[in-house]
Amino acid sequence: MVGSFEPDGIVPTPQFQIEEATVEDIQEALKAGTLTSKQLVEFYIARITRLNPQLKAVIEVSPDALELANEADTYRKQHGAESCKGLRGIPILLKDNIATKDKLQTTAGSLALVDSIVPRDAGVVKKLRDAGAIIFGKANLSEWMYFRSTEAPHGWSPRGGQTMNPYDPVQTTFGSSSGSAVGVSANMATVTLGTETDGSIINPASFAAVVGIKPTVGLTSRAGVIPLSHNMDSVGPICRTMKDAVEVLDVIVGVDDLDSATTAAAAYIPRGGYKQFLKRDGLRGKRLGVLAGEYFVIKDISARGAVIVKDLELPNAEEIVSTKNEDLVLQIDFKHDLQKYLSELTTSKVRSLEDVIRFNEEHTDQKLDRFGQDVFIEAQARQEDQQSQAYKDALARNKFLTENGIDYLLQTHDLHALVAPTAVSAISLTAAIAGYPAISIPAGYAPPTGFPFGICFLGNKGSEGVLIEIAYALEQASNIRHPPPL
Repeated sequence: MVGSFEPDGIVPTPQFQIEEATVEDIQEALKAGTLTSKQLVEFYIARITRLNPQLKAVIEVSPDALELANEADTYRKQHGAESCKGLRGIPILLKDNIATKDKLQTTAGSLALVDSIVPRDAGVVKKLRDAGAIIFGKANLSEWMYFRSTEAPHGWSPRGGQTMNPYDPVQTTFGSSSGSAVGVSANMATVTLGTETDGSIINPASFAAVVGIKPTVGLTSRAGVIPLSHNMDSVGPICRTMKDAVEVLDVIVGVDDLDSATTAAAAYIPRGGYKQFLKRDGLRGKRLGVLAGEYFVIKDISARGAVIVKDLELPNAEEIVSTKNEDLVLQIDFKHDLQKYLSELTTSKVRSLEDVIRFNEEHTDQKLDRFGQDVFIEAQARQEDQQSQAYKDALARNKFLTENGIDYLLQTHDLHALVAPTAVSAISLTAAIAGYPAISIPAGYAPPTGFPFGICFLGNKGSEGVLIEIAYALEQASNIRHPPPL
């Protein structure tokens, strides 16, 4: 658990400033010999020890973190400077619904899954290990990806407590990838992974002044990830910079035989990866659509060569915001997909949603009844399944809303992407039910407290390359992010 051991060594080295360092900065320091992976891990452990009692962004640090760092340093000595690239030797925090076959737990923040044993690493974790990344620990989250109760606050879980916003403790972190966003913003790790069903990467990233990339559904494997909905779930990076986020994205995309959606989505992965889209002039010539409303960052976008199409209206916005069809699909999917995940665990106290509900009812002494479990109970009570006509009709309606929403606006106005403030809105909800990609980057800080907010770019399926061009160009031009006052 967090704070169970202390770093032994120099924290940090005087030759290199670790706080706010990018992956590229760190690899250059590793290559130059002014930093080791062990010193890097020690810095983050010390940072977590100091800040996590307040922020509660991290549930646990791997007991093997220092050993893994030593292995990375040994590898570097054996293979020379050429090995100092990508994520090799870089510590990464994972949201606590991403399975790791090691000494870390995978619980979605729930006590019901404590001491459960997963059969294997999640697909994205295998790719990270193959790339040489150090699986550093698990980040806090809204318990069960914020699907247990409508009464619980964002960023709270029984295992991790209440994640706090590092810029303003009075304000929300949003969720459900709260710990991933706060952890990387507070420099508790170099990079992090989150998951999103509807807003769970882009919204907490926005409120922590960091970058969040929610990929097209299937672009990254969901195998070994505690699910909410196979129709909408996606795994993506949350990092301090676009370049770092793309570094992680390039590692975790690709086919996984245990997630059939990755086979079709692999067709969208460009030859040579996504780094080629990190262009400072990436806004030039882009046509971006803006829904009714005006916000200052649009002027910055226009000034860098983009064409802004204003005052667009999203068809069927009222129906989309009502979430009626989304809720039906999510509840049916969660009940089915969770049971499948639980059935594959080597060891578990619970094997179904009904078991989880009963566990919570039987452990009120651990305050598991604190916020109720109304969403669980409603999902469990549903008689429909994934073969029912109601489910098929809801999926068909969601497809219609997508084709006559985001697709309609992009095609009718010849747009490369849509742009909106990063928050729950009809546009972001449409992207969620469509399984389309979105990228949020820092856009500013609201007075008087300096609470951060973001700007979000959305496109159709497989449009990550264009979205990266747009988001990176604006990030480089605006240079908005500054670390929280900790």
